[in-house]
Amino acid sequence: MVLVDSSVWIESLRRKGRLDVKVALEGLLEAYEAQWCSPVRLEVLGGARLDERRRLGLHFSVIPYRVCGEKDWDNAVSLAWKLRDRGLTIPWNDVLIAAIALRDDVRLYAIDAHFEAVAEIAGLKLYEPGVGGTFRPEMAE
Repeated sequence: MVLVDSSVWIESLRRKGRLDVKVALEGLLEAYEAQWCSPVRLEVLGGARLDERRRLGLHFSVIPYRVCGEKDWDNAVSLAWKLRDRGLTIPWNDVLIAAIALRDDVRLYAIDAHFEAVAEIAGLKLYEPGVGGTFRPEMAE
């Protein structure tokens, strides 16, 4: 399974969004591999235009959902400290999304560059579109 970050959903929803991102997300959806979580839900649905809300709500209602609990917030705080100690400050919502992916040991598909640094520092597995979808093996250890 692949936890899909809001950066990918939002880019895919843009009329002139990146084609490679749209194709990769469509592949994950067709393979029933795409997942989402409550922070992504807020970012995507909270920013949806009035005319998109119903359609997006229906669309997301059939995609596997990862629940965010109190332990995830605790893990996110620890992760934020680890990142800050290494000189990296990223948006709290993205720290929480990364903490959820780390908790469940799933790959994260994001186009925000700071997730690369999280992968290097915390061992986050990043999804890279392609045949079969991969992640860098050196990040899995």
